[in-house]
Amino acid sequence: MATIDVYTWPTPNGHKVHIMLEECGLPYTAIPVNIGAGEQFRPEFLAISPNNKIPVLLDPDGPDGKPISLFESGAILMYLAEKTGRLLPAAARDKHEVLQWLMFQVGGVGPMIGQLSHFRSSAAEKLDYAIERYGREAARLYNVIEQRLTHSPWLGGKEYSIADIATFPWLRGWRNHGIVLADHPRFEQWFRTIEERPAVQRGVKVMADVRKQVTSDKQAV
Repeated sequence: MATIDVYTWPTPNGHKVHIMLEECGLPYTAIPVNIGAGEQFRPEFLAISPNNKIPVLLDPDGPDGKPISLFESGAILMYLAEKTGRLLPAAARDKHEVLQWLMFQVGGVGPMIGQLSHFRSSAAEKLDYAIERYGREAARLYNVIEQRLTHSPWLGGKEYSIADIATFPWLRGWRNHGIVLADHPRFEQWFRTIEERPAVQRGVKVMADVRKQVTSDKQAV
């Protein structure tokens, strides 16, 4: 089986793909793109990631046996699920239930938690308005997740899926998001179950030793 190249960094979006590759048992090489040093703006990286974001996946054995290059972590998860037939249901109704929660992460959890983390931990100037605004939205999103998990064992339905893989890395910092686990028992159970998975533990260790504090808007996740 051909080895997949992943241009990445140890951020939540990077870890999504690391975890997925580990869960699927696909051979891959993690190629660091140091977003703290601005490597995402190099011309050679922009050639494969026009939005200057990590991760980027290069699969030499893509559809029809031809190489494929993909950016956007959500699209990469969908591709790997289709490639392997894993972690995304085949039945149309179940599939779209998973995909709506994947989009919930891509369009809501990631951007809002990212902004909260920036203004709480990285911004040169502490702006109370921004911290309060994104803090309220983060609390709302955690409550949405809590309510979902009162009706379903996993975000996407009956089975662990790419919706859970996408969301988990963004919520590893729940303490810094102002979340009290006692107020979110379903979330806590879901979170603890995922973090105990061997593939998840391997995935979040990828490049973990080189992670630097994000201190600039240029250091996008």
